[in-house]
Amino acid sequence: MLDPLQPILILLAVAVLAVVVFRLLRLPPMLGYLLAGVLIGPHALGWIQDNDETRHLAEFGVVFLMFSIGLEFSLPKLIAMKRIVFGFGTAQVVITIAMVMAIAWMFQLDWRVGLILGGALAMSSTAIVSKLLTERAELNSAHGKQIIGVLLLQDLAVIPLLIIVPALASQASTEVDNFTMLLTIALLKVVAVLAFLLFIGQKLMRPWFHLVARQKSPELFVLNVLLITLGLAWITGLAGLSLALGAFLAGMLISETEYRYQVEDDIKPFRDVLLGLFFVTIGMLLDLEVVLENFVWVLAILLLLIVLKVIIVAVLSRMFGADSSVAIRTGLNLAQAGEFGFVLLAQANESHLIENAVLQPVLAAMVLSMFIAPFLIEYSETLMQRFYSSDWMHRAMQLTAIAAQMIATQHHVIICGFGRSGQSIARILEQESIPFIALDLDPHRIQEATQAGESVVYGDAARREVLIAAGLMRAKVLVVSYADKVSTLKILKHVQELRPDLSVVVRAHDDANIDALKAAGATEVVAEIMEGSLMLASHALMFVDVSTARILRRIREIREQRYSLLRGFYHGSDETDDSNEKYFPRLLTITIPPDAAAIDQTLDEIDLAGLAVEVTAVRRRNIRGLLPTGETRLQPGDVIVLRGTQENLAAAEIKLIQG
Repeated sequence: MLDPLQPILILLAVAVLAVVVFRLLRLPPMLGYLLAGVLIGPHALGWIQDNDETRHLAEFGVVFLMFSIGLEFSLPKLIAMKRIVFGFGTAQVVITIAMVMAIAWMFQLDWRVGLILGGALAMSSTAIVSKLLTERAELNSAHGKQIIGVLLLQDLAVIPLLIIVPALASQASTEVDNFTMLLTIALLKVVAVLAFLLFIGQKLMRPWFHLVARQKSPELFVLNVLLITLGLAWITGLAGLSLALGAFLAGMLISETEYRYQVEDDIKPFRDVLLGLFFVTIGMLLDLEVVLENFVWVLAILLLLIVLKVIIVAVLSRMFGADSSVAIRTGLNLAQAGEFGFVLLAQANESHLIENAVLQPVLAAMVLSMFIAPFLIEYSETLMQRFYSSDWMHRAMQLTAIAAQMIATQHHVIICGFGRSGQSIARILEQESIPFIALDLDPHRIQEATQAGESVVYGDAARREVLIAAGLMRAKVLVVSYADKVSTLKILKHVQELRPDLSVVVRAHDDANIDALKAAGATEVVAEIMEGSLMLASHALMFVDVSTARILRRIREIREQRYSLLRGFYHGSDETDDSNEKYFPRLLTITIPPDAAAIDQTLDEIDLAGLAVEVTAVRRRNIRGLLPTGETRLQPGDVIVLRGTQENLAAAEIKLIQG
């Protein structure tokens, strides 16, 4: 009973371990799957054999991947990006295939091998590139739009390539004429199957899903999705075509219904697990002994792959109107191999179209290129800034525009991010007539906001020069309105280096990162989940007959414990009377100058309590979160946060500075 389970358990155990390690290293999990396959495969430890069972399991992963791409297939999206997708993208795939076929011919390889290798190497990794572009907030940049357009075409180009490989395998002769005839037959089959499925599918899919959804059974809904996906894959398989083609058609049909997003959510666990196992089986194909014997060839293929794709993509990018820096950056982002390249090579290997001596160095070079990809993408911006003055000029113009807008502004608020939270903050600041500037990276949002007269500009708040241009040295407060820990830590690092006395209020999703953000220099961290839970609790208490006064007191107590800067602020409903505003406690931040009277004195000796002023925090360069006590002795450059009424704070400031 244990023998059939043993390979599955090994696959799962190694896959889990590999993904954990690679996530800790902030590398794509797909690379972990590939490495796991290399280690446990028949050419290394030999724990798992490359047999029909593992190949069938892996094929299901490809089926669900193609199904997901079908769900994303959007005709309006393609039309909107038609120039980049069908112009730039098609040219990239065709030219890469032609170049690889020419190189294969020079080495006297069969033209079919050159065609398959060209198709495989023309692909780039959608998973790696799209993830890194999202993390770097570059999806809407000039190079980001070109990259996404090319990746979309590459995904679509897999369909004809998956049709071509079986046609290549089915011919006994290597003559091009014979291949053309077989390919024509395959294409006719595709047209017939497509016409049948699309005609019947369009009429049946929506009413059938209505019927299933009305049963209100999640299990039935998932079973129905699996039935349609695997059923259409089986039909295309019977027609002598790829199973992946049927899955793509299933996704495309469902994408036209209102159940698309629910289906995508339900199918994601199956897709991710099976696709992971597919990459494990790809890793199992790699024979380390053959790779080491041909190590020079592996490096040569790797170098040729990266250089060739960078040149092809960069030249095409320039032809489609991009400047040099954008073109090179686009090339570096697309220089690696992709997931579908492994799909094509796996299919060719099963059909015995490629000899092992050729397959192994190519596989190794593709895997290495995907390992290198994150580093190429990460340092592409640094390379462009160093070598291309046009990129510097473009960025300098952006910074000049920001600086020009804020050149005469003092004591303003810098809002990092102009999403819903940033816009809400801006509304309140406008009502109080407080100047502000908002930095955002969404061109569409910025265009709409500027047309409405908002003070918002395009700029990455995590960059030092952007913050300086936004008037960091003259600002009163900086607010990070989005919950992105990596970007926020970069902002806090720049603030600590340039303006350690500046108050920074940070938004966080939950309490998990509060300590790290405060240690990095955040004055206060507001957790969304906590504020949401307070509002939920207050409404719930009202429905169980707790008085409004008691609810407000309870919320006040929790906030006073959580937010040190608000301690003592909530004294009752009479605070809404603006005529008494001068008697309300407020905060004042003071930087102790070198000649201040309070230098080398303790807080007890200064005795600000006698002025009814409380010292809530003392921040000192390189010492963050310094809690004040009576024995705290002040030094030049210390930043003191005081709480008191307006008159008392003025008296305290005079006492600290002048004595």
